[in-house]
Amino acid sequence: MTNHLTTATSPYLLQHAANPVDWYPWGNEALEKARRENKPIFLSIGYSACHWCHVMAHESFENPETASLMNSAFVNIKVDREERPDLDSLYMSAVVTMTGQGGWPLSVFLTPTLDPFFGGTYFPPRPAHGLPAFAELLQSVVNAWKKDPEGISHSGQQLAAHLQQQAQKEQNTAEFTREMLGQAARRLVESCDMASGGWGAAPKFPQAMAIDFLLQRNALGDGDALEPALFSLDRMARGGMYDVVGGGFARYSTTDDWLVPHFEKMLYDNALLAQAYLHAWQITGSPALRRVVEETLAFVARELRSPEGGFFSSLDADSEGREGKFYVWTQAEIRTVLGANDVFFETAYGINQRGNWEGKIILQRVVNDADMARRFGLSEEETVRQLSERHARLLAARSTRIRPATDDKVLTCWNGLMLSAFAQAARAFNNESYLRLAQQNAAFLLSSLTPGGRLCRTWRKGTPGNEVFLEDYASLALGLLDLYQADFDPRWFARASGLAEEMIKRFSDPAGGFFDTPAGAETLFARPKDLQDNATPSGNALAAQVLLQLSAYSGRDAWHEAAEKNLTFTGQLAQRYPTAFARWLSAASFSLNPVQQAAVIGSLDDPHTLSLVYTLRKGYHPNLITAAAPFPPPPGSPALLDQRTPVDGQPAAYLCENFVCRLPATRPEDIKILPLKN
Repeated sequence: MTNHLTTATSPYLLQHAANPVDWYPWGNEALEKARRENKPIFLSIGYSACHWCHVMAHESFENPETASLMNSAFVNIKVDREERPDLDSLYMSAVVTMTGQGGWPLSVFLTPTLDPFFGGTYFPPRPAHGLPAFAELLQSVVNAWKKDPEGISHSGQQLAAHLQQQAQKEQNTAEFTREMLGQAARRLVESCDMASGGWGAAPKFPQAMAIDFLLQRNALGDGDALEPALFSLDRMARGGMYDVVGGGFARYSTTDDWLVPHFEKMLYDNALLAQAYLHAWQITGSPALRRVVEETLAFVARELRSPEGGFFSSLDADSEGREGKFYVWTQAEIRTVLGANDVFFETAYGINQRGNWEGKIILQRVVNDADMARRFGLSEEETVRQLSERHARLLAARSTRIRPATDDKVLTCWNGLMLSAFAQAARAFNNESYLRLAQQNAAFLLSSLTPGGRLCRTWRKGTPGNEVFLEDYASLALGLLDLYQADFDPRWFARASGLAEEMIKRFSDPAGGFFDTPAGAETLFARPKDLQDNATPSGNALAAQVLLQLSAYSGRDAWHEAAEKNLTFTGQLAQRYPTAFARWLSAASFSLNPVQQAAVIGSLDDPHTLSLVYTLRKGYHPNLITAAAPFPPPPGSPALLDQRTPVDGQPAAYLCENFVCRLPATRPEDIKILPLKN
C-alpha cells in the first residue's frame, strides 16, 4: 500500500510512503480536501534522523487499526521540518503555548482553516508516563469535533490570534549595549556546568554558539570568558557525544557527562562545533582542539558529502532498528580488532567487560593524554599517535557494519554553515584540501541550488525544491564571505553582495528586520519571524551578521543601518537568555566594537603578498575582515580595496579601523593588529 508521499523528494516523507495512513504532503490538495470535507487535519512534523519519529511511526502509523481511524476522521499531513522550518516554527509555538513543551515528532491537530487547537509531541500506543494512548487521543479529538466543531474552530482562532500578538510583542525590546553584552557573558560564565561542561541538565545540547560568543569575549579582553568555553569543549571532546573513532558530534547528550548521545549526527551541529573548536585553537594553539576540527571535517567529507559537492543533512541514530548500534562496542569486539592485551587503549577508555551503557561500551576517555604519557613512559605526541592508530583500526572494523541511514537532501542554510567551517579551516590551517572542498561546495550551491538564478532551500538527486527562507540567503552569503577571505576570488564576494540585495528585497519587514519567508510565500495565521536561535542560528541574526560584514567591506550605510535596526529587537532577551540568543550576541559584539579592516594589494601568486596575508591570519580576530587583490583590483572586488596601491612596487597591507587607515605595511613584522577592548 502506498499513499500520497511516493513522489516526495524528502527522505523523511519517503520513509512514510508505505504507511497504511493516507498521508499527504503539505499542499493545496490536502488543504482543499480538509475544507471541502470539513475534517480536522492531523499534522505530523519530524525529520529523517529523529529517533522518536521512527518509534511513533512503527508503533502507530504502521498499525492498520490506528491508520483506519486516522484515514476516516482526519486529513493526515506529513511535513519534513528541515524542508519547511516556517511550518515547524509556527506550529511548534502553538504546541509550546498549549502544553508548555515541544519537540519532535510534533503532533498537531488543526481546523480546516489551519488554526491549531490541540497538540503534543510523541504519543505512545498505550497510556504511559502521563500520556494518553495515541488511538484514544484520536478518538477523543473525533468526538470533540463531532460535538462542537464551531467551538473548536473558535478556540483555534483565538490561539492563532494570541500567537500573532505574542510574536509582535517579543520584538519590542531594547537595543544592545556593551553593558548588555557583558552581563550576558557573565550569565554564561556563572551558569556553566564546571563539573561536566556545557549549560543546563540532560538532555544537554552542545551550545556551540554560546561557546563562540565567549571566545569572542576573550578576544576582546574579557578574562573570565575563556575558561568555561575551553572546559566545555574539552569535556565534549572526550567522547560519547563526540565520535572518537570516526570524528563528528551527535546531536545532544542524554546524560550530563556527555557519555550517552542521541546518536544522530546533524550537519549543522558539526559545522557550528567545528568553527568553535577552530576558534579555540586559534586562541590556544592546542593540538587537541585542532585534532577535533580535523577529525570532524574528515567525517563530513567522508560521510556527508555528495559527489556533486553538496553536504547531506544527517545520519540516522538507528541502524538495524536499534539506536546507536553502529557506534557501540563490547570488550570482545574491541579485543578482536586491537588484540587481547592492549592495556594502553583499555586504560585510556576505562574498558571493561560490563560496559558503560546497557552492557555495551560507548568510547569516552577516562585518562587524558598527559596522564597516559606519564603512566606509559611516552611523550604526549607518541601517546596521541598510538591512540590515533588504534582509532583508525576500529574505524575500519566499524565500516563493515550496517550503516545508519543518510538523509541525503542538501539544505542551503546548513551547507552555508559548513561552507564557513571548511573555508575558515582552510584559512587558519593553510589547507588546500579544505579550500577545494569549500570552493566545490560554493560552486554547487550557486548552480544546482540556484535554478534560473533564484536561490532555493533544498536539493536531492538532481531535483531542487520550491521553497526558500531567510536563513538560506544569510547563511550562504556568510559562507561566501568566509570563502572570499580564504582565496580572495572576487566572484564569491560579488555573489554574497547579490544575495544580500535580494534578501533585503524579498524578506524585509517595514518595521525592521526580516521575515523568515519571502514576500509572496504562503502565509498562515502569521508570517513567521523567529528571533530565537534554535539548533541553528536565527535567520535574522545571520542577516545582521552578513549586512554588518558587507558594510565593513563596502562602506554602504544602508546595509549597516538595516543591520543596526535588526539588532534593536533582541537586546533584553539576549541579556536574560544568552544561550537562546547567542548568535545575536556575536552579531552585536561585531557591531558595538571597532571593526578592523585589512586590505592587501599585490599579486596573489607572489610569496611576498602571501606572507602578508598569512600574518593577518595568525590568531583569532573576530572583528577583523580581510580583502586582497592584485593591482588594480579586478571587477567585483570589495570597495575596501579601492585606491590601494603597492608601495615602491612592493605588495602592501593597509590596516584600518572603521575605514580610518594607518600607514601601509610592506613587511610581515610591521603588521600590528591592535587588540580590542570591551
